[in-house]
Amino acid sequence: MGVRDGYSRARRALGDRSTALAVAVVGGLLALDLLRRLFTGMVAPGQVATYLWTGLVIGLIYGLAGIGLSLTYSILSFANFAHGDHVTAGAFSGWAVAYAIAGSGAAELGSRLLVQASPGQVGASIVSTPLAILAGLLAAMVLAVALALVMDRLVYKPMRGAEGISLLIASVGVAFALRYLLAFVFGTNSRGVTASVPRYTIGGLVVNAHEITLAATALALMLGVHLLLQRTKLGKAMRAMADNEDLARVTGIPTERVIRWTWIVGGGLAGAAGYLVVLKTGTISYSFGWVLLLLIFAAVILGGIGSVYGAMAGGVIIGLTENVALVWLRGPYSDFTLPVAFGLMILILLVRPSGLFGGVTTA
Repeated sequence: MGVRDGYSRARRALGDRSTALAVAVVGGLLALDLLRRLFTGMVAPGQVATYLWTGLVIGLIYGLAGIGLSLTYSILSFANFAHGDHVTAGAFSGWAVAYAIAGSGAAELGSRLLVQASPGQVGASIVSTPLAILAGLLAAMVLAVALALVMDRLVYKPMRGAEGISLLIASVGVAFALRYLLAFVFGTNSRGVTASVPRYTIGGLVVNAHEITLAATALALMLGVHLLLQRTKLGKAMRAMADNEDLARVTGIPTERVIRWTWIVGGGLAGAAGYLVVLKTGTISYSFGWVLLLLIFAAVILGGIGSVYGAMAGGVIIGLTENVALVWLRGPYSDFTLPVAFGLMILILLVRPSGLFGGVTTA
């Protein structure tokens, strides 16, 4: 048995090294081809810079939303399939408040609260109505937190201690309930939300004020999560529960309070992510969070499910891959960028099955 086990381990190690080498070779060839395209003028440096910037902005959204998913998994031990609909709920509630403030006197209050007034009539943007945009962001976070706490109290707390599969199925039910409640209240039509803002070209890089706002806000929130986990008693308690819940309970950590704060942090970040997605894209619909959930899961799995920092890194990698792939996939092939991003995730998991940051930990 010892010889056979040793042979099996050696064969697995050789396979892992071969896969890692193949990934490195493919990455090197793509990098060389990108340089060739730049030097021959097949692609402009400014266009590549714009792809990188757009990928970073979108990746920050994936990472921000993924933090809550990772926290839920690491502390409550289940994959929350309702997370995408928390993202949508935060977006609608935040933009309802932003519209109510920005469109005061320009449109009827009911149409503003249902986010159905004309974007041109309301004129909501970070340039023309910065206070309304800020108020909407805060409202998205607060109302998403309230929703998360209510769902925990009504659905998840009575099931505390149940197997992960039971909670997962319950979260799918919550997802459907939230999605169609949003459809009932706000309607099923996709609509424009934000007013246009000026675009700026910096050395070939094209950016706008909404993208800058999104990136700055997401980075600030991620920094806040880092400080929470590393510098506060609550963060230490979260990390202790992620490592060993029973031991944390024995040592006197108030586990229910930590769980409550897990929902608060995760819900708040989900609401912020949904609100910022709409700020970036300019459109909103009742199902966009459910569609986004697949990419959020990809980011979390790539980074190492249960790892907050892994979710951040995984989100940025997925976002960058999805957009930089446009260097090669143009025109009718531009819809294939998502499969490329998922393909990268699979390749990395073949080399490192536990993800980039591996292990179930909030740190």
